[in-house]
Amino acid sequence: MPLVEVSHLSKRYPHRDGLRTAHTMVVDDVSFVMHRGETLGLVGESGSGKSTIARMVLGLIEPTAGSVTFDGQAVSGALQGDLRAMRRRVQPVFQDPFAALNPRMRVAEIIAEPLVIHRAAARQELRPKCAELLRAVGLDESALGRYPHEFSGGQRQRINIARALALRPELLVLDEPVSALDVSGGAQIVNLRRDLQREFQLTYLFISHSMPLVRYLSTNIAVLRRGRLVEFGTRDAICNAPHEDYTRTLINATPELRLA
Repeated sequence: MPLVEVSHLSKRYPHRDGLRTAHTMVVDDVSFVMHRGETLGLVGESGSGKSTIARMVLGLIEPTAGSVTFDGQAVSGALQGDLRAMRRRVQPVFQDPFAALNPRMRVAEIIAEPLVIHRAAARQELRPKCAELLRAVGLDESALGRYPHEFSGGQRQRINIARALALRPELLVLDEPVSALDVSGGAQIVNLRRDLQREFQLTYLFISHSMPLVRYLSTNIAVLRRGRLVEFGTRDAICNAPHEDYTRTLINATPELRLA
């Protein structure tokens, strides 16, 4: 059974066009599956619908048509209790590490927040668990007492990832997780992602506009254009023998990836 199955997924938003209501189709009849342990790279230019699909997979917005299932359970239309249970197993890492952290909270509070909300640890267990998660993402325990503004962009993204890992999820949805970082910080996060996948037995939905980055990280690749899925297949099949001119444009539009 696939871990995630997206079936004929569509999302449109209403807007006023003079005296009538028109609709903009953001995602149009997209289908794909994800299996445990793989990384699916969802790639396309800005406005292609990548982040909208991510939000529907996370259950943050409802599709206009189609469905998302996680481990055989419907995400779209799920009861609040079922959705809450699923969110322990599916966590996001968003693009902007500066906006994703509450500036008034210390790192210990930030990482412990999902554990407290889901009642997943006793009070005396919170600090040891937070320290363990920080070490997993390459930060020292001394960071627990500090505030987000005291860290670089790459370090803040590590804190975001530590928080996402707190509930030991099975799926991480990574929405452009390095686009707001400098080259050095981005490269460190990319390499950390591989180590964490092995250690925590994670499945990734990795969203990016960069084909070289998706090629480096992904098992399978889904190519989106204007809300439609134009190619889906293994990394080597998509990158070495693309069928669509649009895919070839993405491959040629960005420079080759250089990671230490």
